[in-house]
Amino acid sequence: MTRVQKIKSFIFSILMIAAAIYLMSDPEHGYSYIVLILGTGLLIYGINTLIYFFTMARHMLGGKYMLYKGVIFTDFGYLTCTLNNIPRIYVILYLAILHSFTGLVEILRALENRSHGGAFKLKLAHGIYDMILAACCIIFIKETHTVVIIYSVGLIYSALFRFVGALRKNV
Repeated sequence: MTRVQKIKSFIFSILMIAAAIYLMSDPEHGYSYIVLILGTGLLIYGINTLIYFFTMARHMLGGKYMLYKGVIFTDFGYLTCTLNNIPRIYVILYLAILHSFTGLVEILRALENRSHGGAFKLKLAHGIYDMILAACCIIFIKETHTVVIIYSVGLIYSALFRFVGALRKNV
Protein backbone atom coordinates (compact mmCIF):
# COMPACT_ATOMS: atom_id res chain seq x y z
CA MET A 1 0.00 0.00 0.00
CA THR A 2 1.42 3.38 -0.97
CA ARG A 3 1.55 6.32 1.39
CA VAL A 4 -1.35 8.04 -0.42
CA GLN A 5 -3.47 4.88 -0.18
CA LYS A 6 -2.72 4.66 3.55
CA ILE A 7 -3.80 8.26 4.06
CA LYS A 8 -7.01 7.62 2.07
CA SER A 9 -7.66 4.53 4.17
CA PHE A 10 -7.24 6.51 7.41
CA ILE A 11 -9.55 9.30 6.23
CA PHE A 12 -12.20 6.83 5.03
CA SER A 13 -11.96 4.95 8.34
CA ILE A 14 -12.53 8.15 10.29
CA LEU A 15 -15.56 8.94 8.12
CA MET A 16 -16.91 5.42 8.69
CA ILE A 17 -16.58 5.77 12.46
CA ALA A 18 -18.26 9.20 12.38
CA ALA A 19 -21.14 7.80 10.31
CA ALA A 20 -21.52 4.86 12.71
CA ILE A 21 -21.65 7.15 15.74
CA TYR A 22 -24.25 9.32 14.02
CA LEU A 23 -26.35 6.27 13.13
CA MET A 24 -26.22 5.03 16.73
CA SER A 25 -27.25 8.44 18.04
CA ASP A 26 -30.31 8.60 15.74
CA PRO A 27 -31.58 5.03 15.21
CA GLU A 28 -35.06 6.27 14.24
CA HIS A 29 -33.81 7.72 10.97
CA GLY A 30 -30.84 5.38 10.81
CA TYR A 31 -32.69 2.93 8.62
CA SER A 32 -32.99 5.46 5.79
CA TYR A 33 -29.34 6.37 6.13
CA ILE A 34 -28.30 2.72 6.01
CA VAL A 35 -30.20 2.27 2.75
CA LEU A 36 -28.55 5.42 1.40
CA ILE A 37 -25.04 4.33 2.51
CA LEU A 38 -25.42 0.82 1.08
CA GLY A 39 -26.90 2.03 -2.20
CA THR A 40 -24.35 4.78 -2.70
CA GLY A 41 -21.47 2.48 -1.81
CA LEU A 42 -22.57 -0.19 -4.27
CA LEU A 43 -23.20 2.43 -6.93
CA ILE A 44 -19.76 4.01 -6.51
CA TYR A 45 -18.08 0.61 -6.53
CA GLY A 46 -19.94 -0.38 -9.70
CA ILE A 47 -19.10 2.86 -11.49
CA ASN A 48 -15.42 2.59 -10.46
CA THR A 49 -15.34 -0.96 -11.78
CA LEU A 50 -16.86 0.18 -15.07
CA ILE A 51 -14.31 2.99 -15.35
CA TYR A 52 -11.55 0.46 -14.68
CA PHE A 53 -12.96 -1.76 -17.41
CA PHE A 54 -13.11 1.01 -20.01
CA THR A 55 -9.64 2.34 -19.18
CA MET A 56 -7.64 -0.86 -18.66
CA ALA A 57 -9.46 -4.14 -18.20
CA ARG A 58 -10.91 -4.39 -21.69
CA HIS A 59 -7.38 -5.02 -22.94
CA MET A 60 -6.69 -7.72 -20.36
CA LEU A 61 -7.38 -11.41 -20.38
CA GLY A 62 -10.68 -11.92 -18.58
CA GLY A 63 -11.50 -8.22 -18.74
CA LYS A 64 -15.15 -8.89 -19.55
CA TYR A 65 -15.51 -10.13 -15.98
CA MET A 66 -14.89 -6.56 -14.80
CA LEU A 67 -17.61 -5.29 -17.15
CA TYR A 68 -20.13 -7.78 -15.80
CA LYS A 69 -19.11 -7.05 -12.23
CA GLY A 70 -19.45 -3.29 -12.78
CA VAL A 71 -22.88 -3.59 -14.37
CA ILE A 72 -24.16 -5.92 -11.64
CA PHE A 73 -22.90 -3.76 -8.78
CA THR A 74 -24.27 -0.61 -10.41
CA ASP A 75 -27.67 -2.30 -10.74
CA PHE A 76 -27.55 -3.44 -7.10
CA GLY A 77 -26.69 0.14 -6.11
CA TYR A 78 -29.71 1.51 -7.96
CA LEU A 79 -31.91 -1.21 -6.49
CA THR A 80 -30.71 -0.53 -2.96
CA CYS A 81 -31.30 3.21 -3.27
CA THR A 82 -34.94 2.52 -4.17
CA LEU A 83 -35.57 0.18 -1.22
CA ASN A 84 -36.53 2.98 1.16
CA ASN A 85 -40.27 2.63 0.57
CA ILE A 86 -40.67 -1.13 0.96
CA PRO A 87 -41.19 -2.89 4.30
CA ARG A 88 -38.11 -2.78 6.48
CA ILE A 89 -37.91 -6.54 6.92
CA TYR A 90 -36.78 -6.93 3.30
CA VAL A 91 -33.94 -4.47 3.71
CA ILE A 92 -32.86 -6.21 6.90
CA LEU A 93 -32.85 -9.52 5.02
CA TYR A 94 -30.88 -7.83 2.23
CA LEU A 95 -28.37 -6.60 4.82
CA ALA A 96 -28.12 -10.08 6.37
CA ILE A 97 -27.52 -11.68 2.97
CA LEU A 98 -24.89 -9.06 2.16
CA HIS A 99 -23.05 -9.70 5.44
CA SER A 100 -23.26 -13.47 5.11
CA PHE A 101 -21.95 -13.39 1.53
CA THR A 102 -19.09 -11.07 2.52
CA GLY A 103 -18.28 -13.25 5.52
CA LEU A 104 -18.28 -16.41 3.44
CA VAL A 105 -15.94 -14.86 0.86
CA GLU A 106 -13.56 -13.65 3.58
CA ILE A 107 -13.51 -17.06 5.26
CA LEU A 108 -12.81 -18.79 1.96
CA ARG A 109 -10.03 -16.30 1.15
CA ALA A 110 -8.51 -16.86 4.59
CA LEU A 111 -8.57 -20.64 4.13
CA GLU A 112 -6.95 -20.24 0.72
CA ASN A 113 -4.22 -18.04 2.23
CA ARG A 114 -3.70 -20.62 4.97
CA SER A 115 -3.25 -23.42 2.46
CA HIS A 116 -0.62 -21.35 0.61
CA GLY A 117 1.19 -20.49 3.85
CA GLY A 118 0.15 -16.82 4.00
CA ALA A 119 -1.34 -14.69 6.74
CA PHE A 120 -4.94 -15.67 7.32
CA LYS A 121 -5.99 -14.96 10.91
CA LEU A 122 -7.20 -11.40 10.40
CA LYS A 123 -9.24 -12.32 7.30
CA LEU A 124 -10.71 -15.31 9.10
CA ALA A 125 -11.70 -13.13 12.07
CA HIS A 126 -13.29 -10.59 9.74
CA GLY A 127 -15.25 -13.30 7.93
CA ILE A 128 -16.49 -14.86 11.16
CA TYR A 129 -17.50 -11.42 12.44
CA ASP A 130 -19.50 -10.77 9.28
CA MET A 131 -21.27 -14.10 9.68
CA ILE A 132 -22.10 -13.20 13.30
CA LEU A 133 -23.51 -9.85 12.12
CA ALA A 134 -25.67 -11.67 9.56
CA ALA A 135 -26.97 -14.00 12.27
CA CYS A 136 -27.75 -11.03 14.54
CA CYS A 137 -29.68 -9.37 11.71
CA ILE A 138 -31.78 -12.51 11.33
CA ILE A 139 -32.32 -12.89 15.09
CA PHE A 140 -33.38 -9.24 15.57
CA ILE A 141 -35.25 -8.95 12.27
CA LYS A 142 -38.35 -7.33 13.83
CA GLU A 143 -36.45 -4.62 15.73
CA THR A 144 -35.18 -1.93 13.37
CA HIS A 145 -33.33 -0.01 16.09
CA THR A 146 -31.27 -3.05 16.98
CA VAL A 147 -30.38 -3.66 13.34
CA VAL A 148 -29.23 -0.04 13.01
CA ILE A 149 -26.97 -0.55 16.00
CA ILE A 150 -25.69 -3.85 14.56
CA TYR A 151 -24.90 -2.13 11.26
CA SER A 152 -23.14 0.70 13.10
CA VAL A 153 -21.01 -1.75 15.06
CA GLY A 154 -20.17 -3.44 11.76
CA LEU A 155 -19.09 -0.09 10.31
CA ILE A 156 -16.83 0.56 13.29
CA TYR A 157 -15.33 -2.91 13.00
CA SER A 158 -14.69 -2.43 9.28
CA ALA A 159 -13.08 0.94 9.97
CA LEU A 160 -10.78 -0.63 12.55
CA PHE A 161 -9.98 -3.38 10.06
CA ARG A 162 -8.96 -0.69 7.55
CA PHE A 163 -6.77 0.98 10.19
CA VAL A 164 -4.97 -2.29 10.86
CA GLY A 165 -4.53 -2.90 7.14
CA ALA A 166 -3.07 0.56 6.64
CA LEU A 167 -0.64 0.14 9.53
CA ARG A 168 0.83 -3.08 8.14
CA LYS A 169 4.24 -2.87 6.58
CA ASN A 170 4.54 -3.62 2.91
CA VAL A 171 6.36 -6.83 2.12
